[in-house]
Formats: sequence, C-alpha cells, structure tokens
Amino acid sequence: MAMETDIKQQVREFYDQVGWLEVSKGVYQNARYEDLRPVSREYIHRCHLRVSRYIKPEGRFLLDAGSGPIQYPEYLEYSKGYHYRVCADISHVALQEARKRIGDHGLCVVADVANLPFKPDAFEGVVSLHTIHHLPQDEHVLAYNELYRVLFPGCSAAIVNGWGDALIPRLLSNPMRWTNRLIGIVRRIFGIAPPEHPAKPARTANENKPKSTFVRKYDADWLKGQLAPLMTIEIFVWRGVSVKHLRTFIHQGWGGRISLRFLFWLEERFPHFFGEKGQYPLVVIWKK
Repeated sequence: MAMETDIKQQVREFYDQVGWLEVSKGVYQNARYEDLRPVSREYIHRCHLRVSRYIKPEGRFLLDAGSGPIQYPEYLEYSKGYHYRVCADISHVALQEARKRIGDHGLCVVADVANLPFKPDAFEGVVSLHTIHHLPQDEHVLAYNELYRVLFPGCSAAIVNGWGDALIPRLLSNPMRWTNRLIGIVRRIFGIAPPEHPAKPARTANENKPKSTFVRKYDADWLKGQLAPLMTIEIFVWRGVSVKHLRTFIHQGWGGRISLRFLFWLEERFPHFFGEKGQYPLVVIWKK
C-alpha cells in the first residue's frame, strides 16, 4: 500500500511540476511524448479522432478520466455533444489548464481513476487516454472496473494505453536501431546538426524536479484474460507505431506523408490486428 501511494505521488509531482507546464501557447512539456512535426500532423490528427467513433456522440455527462489539460484540439471533439465534460485527474495543474481550455463546459474533480468518487451509471460516455498505465499493475483491473461501474447501461467507454511488448514494435526494434545509426553517421559526415524537438524540456536549476513518471504496461493477452470474465471488451487500434518509430522512419524528404497515409489505411483495414500487435490499443468497454 505504501509503495502504491509513493507511485501515485510520483506521478502527481511529475505532472504538477513538469508534465503540464506550458512551454508555448497550448503546448505542454509532456508533448515531447508526441510527434508534433508537420510531416506527421495529418496522421496524428486522424488517430486522435478515432476515439470519437467508440463513444456516444451526445449525452448529459462525459467522463474524461485522467484528463490532463485536454492538451490537443482533437480531444475537445469528444464532448461536443455533451452538456458537461467531467475532467478527473490527480494533478491540480492539469485541471487548472483544462478549465482554461474548456470553460463552463467542464466540471473538474481531483480524483484517482482506480477509485472514482462518482455514483454508478453516471456517465453516458467515458474516455481515458494514457492514464491507466501510470497506476501500479495491481490497480489496472480496478481502474477498468471503475470506468465500467460509472458507465451508463447501453453506453461505451474508450480507453487508450500502450502495450509493453507488442509484435510490431519488436519487429521494428532492430531496423530502428540500424536506421538511427545510419542517420547519425550521415549527419557526422556532412556536419548536419540533429533537429531540435519543439517541446524539448528547458534546462532548469531545480534539480529536484522529477524527470519522468511511473509507467507499467502489459500485453493484449494479459488484458483480455483479466477483463473478459468481468465485462464486454473489444480491442481496436488507436495508433500502430510509437513516436520513436515515427521520428526514426518518417521524414519530410522520404515520402513521409504518403507512408503514413498508407499506414493509416492498413490500420483501418485491420483495426484488431494493429490494436493487439501495434503500440497503442484503443480498448472499448460496452455496458449491456
């Protein structure tokens, strides 16, 4: 119990002090975990919008469990048809930023996704993006159960997280290493400086600030084995590849946009394969 409390405190401190600090208008330090380059923008945009397919388009309350500051414009689309978006997060800074972005449409609550302070059947829609993997592993199923508990019967929840050891990232591991080495050699030969990432965290004199946060991931078989006896779930693709893969293989002069359009087409054709074997699944829960 003490270790679980320490983990949650670590996550809260990271997002209060580092993760949700704005480095430019609407861009947060945590955006370094996303690929914001123009060559990837269309693909990232279309992947973000996938969430809307799997929740009711309208209702009274939408729960955003682990809302952060609602840091991307596409995230605002999920609650457009709802009277209120309830933003629940353990970070006060995240909720303050979310309030700025969403105004009176949002209701902000400091809450732990594994112990939600809401009555059963309270929400016609639920989204949770990149949140559950910050919990200790023995609380992951508790969190899914909580999202299921507060979901109104006949409605669905869309949960995005990452797999720990999926097939596609494993297959890309060696090619990514070789490609990065080759790029490094070419840059040294021609004196080309590596590109600066726009959301790279600024150096600070405060060395006590946390540099990263706790993450615990698993695979599709583990998740299905844990959740299938408890609720109806289906695994679709949110995004098949990681930011590291994009930054390694996708570049403006290499036909990057065309490659990503083809990848998106493949993900649309085979959403379950890329959901279970790719980097980021979109787990949908239905409450009958």
